[in-house]
Amino acid sequence: MNFENLRDRLVLVTGGAGFIGSHLVDALMISGARVRVIDNLSGGTLDNIKRWIGEDAFEFIKGDLLNDRDLERAINGCEVIFHLAANPEVKLGFSAPHIHFEQNIVATYRLLERLRNSETLDLLIFTSSSTVYGDAEEIPTKEDYGPLKPISVYGAAKLASEALISSFAHNFGFQAVICRLANIVGPRSRHGVIYDFIMKLRKNPRELEILGDGTQRKSYLYVDDFISALSLIMKNISSRVEVFNVGSEDWVDVKRIAKIIVEEMNLGDVVFRFTGGVDGGRGWRGDVKYMLLSVEKLKTLGWKPRFNSAEAVRKTARELIRECIC
Repeated sequence: MNFENLRDRLVLVTGGAGFIGSHLVDALMISGARVRVIDNLSGGTLDNIKRWIGEDAFEFIKGDLLNDRDLERAINGCEVIFHLAANPEVKLGFSAPHIHFEQNIVATYRLLERLRNSETLDLLIFTSSSTVYGDAEEIPTKEDYGPLKPISVYGAAKLASEALISSFAHNFGFQAVICRLANIVGPRSRHGVIYDFIMKLRKNPRELEILGDGTQRKSYLYVDDFISALSLIMKNISSRVEVFNVGSEDWVDVKRIAKIIVEEMNLGDVVFRFTGGVDGGRGWRGDVKYMLLSVEKLKTLGWKPRFNSAEAVRKTARELIRECIC
């Protein structure tokens, strides 16, 4: 997880107080980068980055990418930008699609518009999502799979942001990396199935409501494995725009996740109550039921995840329970 090629360079992390962003900030600071974070703290928290506040090489801006003044201050002088800021709640796309449009698409466009005339920017790295593939007919799904037909507004927003980034990179002279992520899990996480199940079981240790039919099967990657992949990608950029899938090499179903969490919480006789779901057992409208990314392109660089999906889920559950962040 060494970003030695960024030593002494000014790096911006949008959404850097969030779950994934704060782990990235840790790795960047340890590697000797000069790190600036912009975060509106709607999903992130200063607790995630408190170890760096007061350090000469670290700067935090409480601000929003939709605010011109905040944005101008954030990008000033930056050579590399990791763009992680987004609303990650996929389910919101059905009840409040405007949130994904504004916080994901518009925010990305506003960032790119401010970068058009940057004299310092060399590289933009964007955390996209496996949801851009929709219900892929090819599993594991490769980066060149198409046509891309996202089934959630969140997936559509990520795909729109990818297209904007690609076009700006080609027109305005910087490189871009698009990382299509599986489900990234680990300590500090505040959303997703592991966090949700722990919260529900804390309230009622006798019964667990599970959205869908429990057969939803997806890939889960531990956050340290993602950071290690990102540090390797940074050293192997050869074209104007690069796209990488980042995920584990296997998957796990929701029912198995529930059993792992029950085990880690030392609970017994928990009744699983499945809602039945929609559209063939999905948890909600827009939920991709089966997701497994091909990571062969990334593996050619010498990367391999340390943990498989079930191990990543178990390790995350154990850490969240121990830290009592729920």
